[in-house]
Amino acid sequence: MASLNLSHIYKVYPNGKKAVNDFSMEIADKEFIVFVGPSGCGKSTTLRMIAGLEDITAGELRIGDVVVNDVEPKDRDIAMVFQNYALYPHMTVYENMAFGLRLRKLPKEEIDRKVREAAEILGITEYLDKKPKEMSGGQRQRVALGRAIVRSPKVMLLDEPLSNLDAKLRNAMRSEISKLHHKLQTTFIYVTHDQVEAMTMGTRIVVMRDGYVQQIDTPRNLYQYPGNKFVAGFIGTPQMNFFEGKLVQEGDVVHITFDNTSVQLDAPVSLFNKTSRAYLDGSKKVIIGLRAEHLSVNPDAHPYRAKCRVSHVEELGTDCQVYADFNTESEDIVGESPTTVIIKAPAGSTYDVDQIIEVSLDLNHLHIFDAETEESIAPRIPSEVVVDGVVKGGKLQLLGNTIVLPEAIAAEDGEYDVAIPTSAVSLGEDIAAKVVEEENVNGQRLLQLQVGDRVLFSIVGDDEQVGASVKINIDLKQIKLSREGEVMQQPLNLVNTLEARISKHKVVVEKEINGKVKKVPDLAFTLDVADAVFDCSRRIALRLVNGGGQNIFDKKLNLQFSPYQITVGEEGISATVEKVLDYGKEAFAVCHVGEQVVNVSVEKGFDAAEIKLSVDPEVMAIIEVDRNIRLA
Repeated sequence: MASLNLSHIYKVYPNGKKAVNDFSMEIADKEFIVFVGPSGCGKSTTLRMIAGLEDITAGELRIGDVVVNDVEPKDRDIAMVFQNYALYPHMTVYENMAFGLRLRKLPKEEIDRKVREAAEILGITEYLDKKPKEMSGGQRQRVALGRAIVRSPKVMLLDEPLSNLDAKLRNAMRSEISKLHHKLQTTFIYVTHDQVEAMTMGTRIVVMRDGYVQQIDTPRNLYQYPGNKFVAGFIGTPQMNFFEGKLVQEGDVVHITFDNTSVQLDAPVSLFNKTSRAYLDGSKKVIIGLRAEHLSVNPDAHPYRAKCRVSHVEELGTDCQVYADFNTESEDIVGESPTTVIIKAPAGSTYDVDQIIEVSLDLNHLHIFDAETEESIAPRIPSEVVVDGVVKGGKLQLLGNTIVLPEAIAAEDGEYDVAIPTSAVSLGEDIAAKVVEEENVNGQRLLQLQVGDRVLFSIVGDDEQVGASVKINIDLKQIKLSREGEVMQQPLNLVNTLEARISKHKVVVEKEINGKVKKVPDLAFTLDVADAVFDCSRRIALRLVNGGGQNIFDKKLNLQFSPYQITVGEEGISATVEKVLDYGKEAFAVCHVGEQVVNVSVEKGFDAAEIKLSVDPEVMAIIEVDRNIRLA
């Protein structure tokens, strides 16, 4: 049994097409992971890279504690089940299942035991003497599974194994594979384009699109908390209803309007605690999402109501799907429009075409996305909260509190919008807050904290004690001050970038050969950054060469690192200190390396003008500039 770690995995073809882009994921031992997405999204390519059937362009793949990028497929201790079964037609079921074990030269008795045990698990013992052509599609798929099981692999990979089966057999095999995972207690990674398979089988689901991971989460969380419009529309049947609209806050109420309709809903502002305030003044168009089951043909089921015009009804036996249009003046009763809505109704519901009905909406399950980026504007962990602030005499007044500003924030007196990132809020001793709610978001403790008239968010550690009331600190180096849309005070840049190149050098090293120490030629590698040269370990160098190719030595690289990952030393990169930013508890030197600016964490009282900076290639991200891929 084994866990897997995929760290910044890329697949780039010679023509420059990126099939998989920066895929990172931890897969725990015994998990059932499903990769799902439309054709061409990169899910099968990712699976084949795990299997070793596709080379990894860049990134690191670990199975257990072993890096397997260059390990042959047969040595990875995995088994793969293909869509087309890939059985040998001239062999019996027994011979198909035993074939791989015979290649490994296992004893006959052990082979027989493993084959019969797997056949018993899969219910195909009576077919062991048959050939594949004598069996149904479902039975052949069981044989393919059996051939994988007998190897007792650490990881089972399944590439759309049910797509060739009819609907009834697919449902049955879905259940069989889930039971098989429970019996075997090994790690399963399953690829499908069918969201129903993904939802019913996976402990976690990876939703992919155009080579990018859109979201990784449990089936329930994907359904309830989609991170963007694509995930919201891809997961769930029928597809989520989407409407263009606007949000306008007036006091404690948010007016929700649907474009091209007369629908306006007045909801309490408390439903929008996680929504960016920039979307609550009506200036930005949003996409409003509601699932069919969160609308009701009973106008008294939910407190928010709207009228719609029925186009037709689909009877599904257990319930009905009512197709209607919130634009009651629309003359199009056939074509789909931006105001079309699907409503789940009780079985037997009947309505006339063009009938105007009143429906109710459950806004507790409202989803809102940016109309341009299609990202959720109310993510489970908000990136920031914007509050009103006033600077006066070097002090910041916000949320009923007064904070003395450090020297680094030299803001003029006046009113500001203050953006406070969630990462800037921590338990401390400065500001009193009331804990409104605590959520577990994928293992992270997220606190909703009432401070004055607003709710802030903070991620706290598992060992931190939290009562009904707490004190918090705000990391002032992360806040942003704006006025009328113009940024007046930027947060400290926590991601530095320096250009670099990798070089190789011929060296002579001493090695023990046949009991004698001899001097032999070898290669050493360095990273050349500005006017300095840093040793580059063979491990990092190999990742750069494997990902960037033999011409990596001619390519421009970018090193990315935080202010805490670069140090002032006796030797290194020559830098000129422009200024020192004093944030009270911390200080940062703003340095120029040629035309590039680098922020460096320094001791309080630091006052040097010319310094040397030292970097450690082992802890930095190394980016190939031309293809924009992370190599290490």
